[in-house]
Amino acid sequence: MAAKAQTHDGTGKVGSICRSLRRAIVERALLPGDRLPEDALGERFGVSRTIARQTLGQLAAEGLVELRRNRIAVVATPSWEEARDTFEVRISLERLVMQRLVGRIGPAQEAALLAHIDEEDAARHGTEAASIRLATEFHLLLAEMTGSPVLGRYVGELGYRCALILSLYSRPHSSDCAVSEHREIVAALVAGDAERVIALMDHHLDAVAERAHIVAEPPRDRDLGRLLAPYVEGGAARRKAG
Repeated sequence: MAAKAQTHDGTGKVGSICRSLRRAIVERALLPGDRLPEDALGERFGVSRTIARQTLGQLAAEGLVELRRNRIAVVATPSWEEARDTFEVRISLERLVMQRLVGRIGPAQEAALLAHIDEEDAARHGTEAASIRLATEFHLLLAEMTGSPVLGRYVGELGYRCALILSLYSRPHSSDCAVSEHREIVAALVAGDAERVIALMDHHLDAVAERAHIVAEPPRDRDLGRLLAPYVEGGAARRKAG
């Protein structure tokens, strides 16, 4: 029983750290090419190197991390071809999400979607990182509403990979466009207009992809512990208390 409890606890820690690192990548605290040493991650999150290694392996499977020789891990740097393919696959997958949801959005789901868009709207005058995170989470919320674990998983993975791609190859994020387009998508879903909602989602994701262009690589001499401080559970509370 003790061994099982320990395994479950380790799995829980891996999942928690993965969520923190995904958010750090979406919010561009971590950028493509940033190194992720096992010992630094373990120290920052208070876990063993084994747990840190398992976390990096999970993120590598999702395409967010690259594992190199001598156990060196870095935030992935997708090529332009990989970036284009990722967006094309995502567009096809989210068409399926639209087909599953159109005409089947109930009042509670509509309210949840509109509440999330209101949160996006309120964040428009804040940081670009928060707007990008909320825009990504809107698509994850739609996928979760299908009730399909498969769609939820793969839309989530592709959404985070697209956010990583945008941190490497994009012009500034337009939160105004995201908010208005998200409202149109929800309205078409509720109205049961399958043709329109698929066209809206295709246009929306294509517009995001079209913002991509090659930019200079960011500097790599950045302190990992400092960058990840806001993403450790309880970190924000501790900073306020201090």
